[in-house]
Amino acid sequence: MEFMQSHRAEMISIAVALVAITAGTAYYFYLTKKPKGCLDPENFKEFKLVKRTQLSRNVAKFRFALPTPTSILGLPIGQHISCRGKDAVDEEVIKAYTPTTLDSDVGYFELVIKMYPQGRMSHHFRELCEGDYLAVKGPKGRFKYEPGQVRAFGMLAGGTGITPMFQVTRAILENPSDKTRVHLIYANVTYEDILLKEELDTFAQNFPDRFSVYFVLNEPPEGWNGGVGFVSKEMIQAHCPRPALDIKMLRCGPPPMNKAMAAHLDALGYTSQMQFQF
Repeated sequence: MEFMQSHRAEMISIAVALVAITAGTAYYFYLTKKPKGCLDPENFKEFKLVKRTQLSRNVAKFRFALPTPTSILGLPIGQHISCRGKDAVDEEVIKAYTPTTLDSDVGYFELVIKMYPQGRMSHHFRELCEGDYLAVKGPKGRFKYEPGQVRAFGMLAGGTGITPMFQVTRAILENPSDKTRVHLIYANVTYEDILLKEELDTFAQNFPDRFSVYFVLNEPPEGWNGGVGFVSKEMIQAHCPRPALDIKMLRCGPPPMNKAMAAHLDALGYTSQMQFQF
């Protein structure tokens, strides 16, 4: 009897050990097979431009290849990269950009760039041709996102400030288990200045219960049915979640807009803990 009990205890111990070894092995393979990001936070790495698509007179989409077809960039949601180039007088310039792609887009990453006439980095992108290389370092940024960390985001974007908002929105909507709602107000000068409009309209059509967008133009075309002028407190009240502990208001745009939006949010009762500026 004693022998049988001893034997049984020994068999249980062996079984537990086997389970532990199996679990450990599975976890090891998960870690070793999980793609490693291509970015280096300290050193610039070069990525080849494989496709350039002109979206409008001064806006283009740039697709850069990663080392292998299964490589990922390794950029946390809502963070950005530093890009290095040369301006019109051949001086080095570094500027931050947020890709519109996620790590679910393997083998490449994309940047949507508006090129300003006097912009120093704009000159570099204007001159960039397919086959050229771009020096990139990262990730950079203070924003950290986890699915479900808030009930809803209110987003106030202006011009090229849409790119981090787009990246966060896309990550939320492509995750079926993430129930976070997104309320975006996107301001521009003219209709032609609106970046990623087709993609944003598609989000609104495909996810009507999870995403809404309100476009605001300073110089609207005839027949425009969106907002007119600058983003106001009334627009924020009408199209964004009310102040609450489980919401977050994100803002990203030109400095004057960011300053005005911060004042609006403060006046409407959004605490500093409810606000974040990219």
